[in-house]
Amino acid sequence: MKQYHANNIKNIALAGHAGSGKTSLAEAMLFTAGASDRLGKVIDSNTVLDFDAEEKKRHTSVSTAFAPLEWKDVKVNLVDTPGLFDFAGGVCEGLRAVDGVLTVISGKSGVTVGAEKAYKAAKKAGKGTMFFINKLDSDKADFHKCMDSLIAKFGKSVCPIVVPIIKDHHVEALVNLLTAKRYTYDNGKITETDTDLSGFEKWVGELNEAIASASDELMEKFFAGEPFTREEQIIGISTGLLAGEISPVFCGAGRSLIGIDRILDGIINYMPTAARGKVEESAEGEEIACDENAPLSAVAFKTIADPFVGKLTYFKVQSGVLKPDSQVMNARTGETERIGKVLMVRGGKQEEVSALYAGDLGAVAKLATVMTGDTICATDHKITLPGVDYPAPCLNMAIRPKKKGEEEKVVSGLRRLIEEDPTISQVNNTETMEQIVSGLGEQHLDVVVSKLKNKFGVEVELASPRVAYRETIRKKVSVQGRHKKQSGGHGQFGDVWIEFEPIAGEGFEFAERVVGGSVPKNYFPAVEKGLNECIRKGVLAGYPVVGLRATLYDGSYHPVDSSEMAFKTAASIAFKNGIPDASPAILEPIGTLVTLVPEELTGDIIGELNKRRGRVLGMNPAEDHQQEVTAEVPMAEMADFSTLLRQLSQGRGTFTLNFERYEEAPTPVAMKVIAEARAAGDVE
Repeated sequence: MKQYHANNIKNIALAGHAGSGKTSLAEAMLFTAGASDRLGKVIDSNTVLDFDAEEKKRHTSVSTAFAPLEWKDVKVNLVDTPGLFDFAGGVCEGLRAVDGVLTVISGKSGVTVGAEKAYKAAKKAGKGTMFFINKLDSDKADFHKCMDSLIAKFGKSVCPIVVPIIKDHHVEALVNLLTAKRYTYDNGKITETDTDLSGFEKWVGELNEAIASASDELMEKFFAGEPFTREEQIIGISTGLLAGEISPVFCGAGRSLIGIDRILDGIINYMPTAARGKVEESAEGEEIACDENAPLSAVAFKTIADPFVGKLTYFKVQSGVLKPDSQVMNARTGETERIGKVLMVRGGKQEEVSALYAGDLGAVAKLATVMTGDTICATDHKITLPGVDYPAPCLNMAIRPKKKGEEEKVVSGLRRLIEEDPTISQVNNTETMEQIVSGLGEQHLDVVVSKLKNKFGVEVELASPRVAYRETIRKKVSVQGRHKKQSGGHGQFGDVWIEFEPIAGEGFEFAERVVGGSVPKNYFPAVEKGLNECIRKGVLAGYPVVGLRATLYDGSYHPVDSSEMAFKTAASIAFKNGIPDASPAILEPIGTLVTLVPEELTGDIIGELNKRRGRVLGMNPAEDHQQEVTAEVPMAEMADFSTLLRQLSQGRGTFTLNFERYEEAPTPVAMKVIAEARAAGDVE
């Protein structure tokens, strides 16, 4: 493939709901443009873009994939994004790399949640948007129903340009409302003829009105009743699309190659080039236009970490030229790196290129310090571009190897996967002694488990994480701790009287009010140390004890047999004897939950929170007919909330959950926690 420059490069993301046919459409576009010599099928696991082993096994996209094609002397970098919500991180990567978004709608399903999310994400990112109504070769497809739902959901900015003529559930032809051309498709043969637009007058009028809004000159021409030239049509549509005021609609069928040439022409005519894309503002306050003559800046928007091939970092070059064997600076770390091979990527295949010019997408292998979201730039001109805005993981699970001794392999494999997918996170919970892995949903973590096995050779299992409970006391007690041991020679003697009492908060306080020297001051630290060790494991269920003050007020010692160890042991005896008499209680963690759901689901969510012992604090209306529900909920009840919310809201709902405080658990909950601890052998 020859080198292209920003005026002839179009970076386009395919987005939409799972099952709408994004990958099949991309495959058809590659085949039609001659970038692929066969028309692959997702079900046959032989497509260019679903090349990952997980995608072949699942017959669905789980990560962002890329492939360039050439159409009418323009390079189109297709970015195929996943439709499953569990892999929304791929959509974020795709949006960071492109200048326009093609939202794919299934002609059978109409506007689904995935399409809504893709459209909103594109608008939020300031990207021009077009629609493609796919799968019109299906008996259940209904183009007009899809158009009605598009207009109802997204308003009058939705303008059909290519529409079908349907007879007996079969696409007889496609009609371009701007050029008055009719296209028929017969076994790969395309026939173009002139046609009249009778029956489409309403849509043609709306199209012309949309074109006229691009400039005063076009508006004057519109009101004068003069027809627009083809050049004026292109200018009007492309200007409105770039401004977010027009969303053109095309249609066809990826599997049958119907309308693929029309959508390719639509991309070439109306989508913004890289040169007309969004001007980036750097962290240094500099506006970075897409200019190959400017200093180098390129943002890393995706990483692939393969244990055999190595690390592959994908870049969008915003300015300058990225060349092999050049020195660049990582703007985040300030370190310099040498660029090795510069690669053009098509699915799972890479091809070396002599350079990547501003506006283009490509990859570089084996960069040591560069992570997703980093900017590489010229060593003498620091530029820091915005990174990738990922969603926060919302499902937490404990992960452990099936074979003992492979814990380090699990951690190492997870670190490599996090490099590749920052929507995964991993922490070691030192309190519960569990490794916790977090992701965007059950399927997301299922892919993590599969990749750990296939890529890193370690089998793991997932389980609900243990809840980090606490223990406290509810009344004051005074207790003696006496340690005396004689075994020949020097013995051991320590004797303390300690007062235990509850305090506000979650800390531990040690105090002393010893008088008369009954316990020498040099033994006070030993007593405190003994108590600090004891509070790590409470008497009820083995959880840390909080909200406790221990005051040493009396005791005795032996001038020969007393020692720091003896007083430390005496303190622990006092703790074990006194805490059971101080009305100990289990504390559970409480979190603040903020949920955004469609208004009609507010009652369902409140009912669900009540079932989970939640307390609703308030509700506020939010944008897009949503309601914000704020509540306090026990963290122990929230393990499966992300799955429940997704099912209940069909993916429209979102939430954040942050730890707030500990409070006393109800008796049934406390009894269950204690019973589980005893069954697990955590306490006697």
